[in-house]
Amino acid sequence: MPAIEEADLNTMLTALAAGTIQVHDLTAPLSDTTPTLVLPDPFSNLIDFSLEEVSAYNEPGPFWKHHNIHTGEHIGTHIDAPIHWVSGREGKDVSQIDPQRLVGPAVVLDFSEQAAADPDFLIDAVHLHQWQEDHGAFPANAWLLFRTGWEKHDHDKQAFLNFDASGSHTPGFTSECAKYIAEELDISGIGVETVGIDAGRAGELDPPFPMHYFLLGADKYGITSLKNLDKLPAFGAMIVVAPLPIVGGTGAPTRVLAMVQK
Repeated sequence: MPAIEEADLNTMLTALAAGTIQVHDLTAPLSDTTPTLVLPDPFSNLIDFSLEEVSAYNEPGPFWKHHNIHTGEHIGTHIDAPIHWVSGREGKDVSQIDPQRLVGPAVVLDFSEQAAADPDFLIDAVHLHQWQEDHGAFPANAWLLFRTGWEKHDHDKQAFLNFDASGSHTPGFTSECAKYIAEELDISGIGVETVGIDAGRAGELDPPFPMHYFLLGADKYGITSLKNLDKLPAFGAMIVVAPLPIVGGTGAPTRVLAMVQK
């Protein structure tokens, strides 16, 4: 078995060098203009991302340029660790996530048509049952990536958060779907194009913010603000999720890469 595994790895490395495997970056660039979650009063919000110049080839540092980073944990493309939510408060911080769970098969489920028709569209467990009837069971250790077309709004904070007097209107999941993913599927986590792993109006569901509640409580993980899901096949890609291993961190900015056979 070790010889077979070594051969497989060498084949993959050769394919990467030859360009027959394409690497897609699913990460939104992180800057002070990155759209971020806005919680209503009386809840407190994280700070947005910013850079503070320390030196720039000048007197404080004549041969180098470097910055201090100021950011909340859950800004831009980021991962939610179990301790982010009350249901996972006894679980892992972001530095404790098993690296084996951060690399695996990527499955892309496309709900962009439904989300375009209804920004409050909720993916239900029945949709996942139907997908598996059509394509087969989700592979073990997979990441389910949900395409809603929402990345097209990522340069406009108002459109990305889609606020009005009744709150934020972005697609997400029913409570039944979140519970099914958390308790019935042998996967590592889910990824979405929106600012959070729950719908904009998920506070109105039972329990509130069910994807956070069920997923993180079951030692599964969520990644947000993904891009380029339209470049991936429904199945057959491999994902690499690379968060900063912040000790005690409830989440972290994350680089997310997908590898696809040309």
